[in-house]
Amino acid sequence: MIEKFCEYLVNLIRKQMPEMDDDQAAIVLYGIEIIVGEIPKIFLMFITGFLLGFWWQTLVAFFLILPYKVCSGGFHLKTHIGCIICTNVIYCGNAILSSIVTIPDYMKWILLLITLILGMICVTKYAPADTENLPILTKKERHTKKTLSYIFLAINLIAVILVPNRIISNILLFGTFIQTISITKFAYKITKNQSGYELYLREQVANHS
Repeated sequence: MIEKFCEYLVNLIRKQMPEMDDDQAAIVLYGIEIIVGEIPKIFLMFITGFLLGFWWQTLVAFFLILPYKVCSGGFHLKTHIGCIICTNVIYCGNAILSSIVTIPDYMKWILLLITLILGMICVTKYAPADTENLPILTKKERHTKKTLSYIFLAINLIAVILVPNRIISNILLFGTFIQTISITKFAYKITKNQSGYELYLREQVANHS
């Protein structure tokens, strides 16, 4: 249903923009599918959190990590069902875990240091982590998103230290760690994703060889 609706929208756009080729239409279709698919996915995530009794924690888990996620990128699952399940597991799971776990101060500092080091390495190597269907190709956009990824990584981890609420502090720590993992080669491999920018670079090298 979602796919057919998105295809219908793309066909309307192509009628208004006849110069759009098939490759451009495929990119537009993928972007629309993400936008349209996000609405029911987020709605179901909040419903799940509410039914489990962790509604506000789920809300906080989603919105606090969102800026870092938007800038650093990450994998996308191939099906809407897969995306819904993954979103619920990540955000509702973070909300539940953060609510029931009490981390000793020394352990929180160790996890914070691990997340900082891992985050700096992963942002340097992989951010912004795009996909083959929605590549980020311009140097300006890539530079901006990488810089913002460093900034939001730092903000999240500083907030882990400064926020007095244990649950919110845990949410920031676990959420930042999970988002950092989502941009790695390992995450891309197990979800069968490819970096759109790396594919673009390989094509450029092939065309000039």
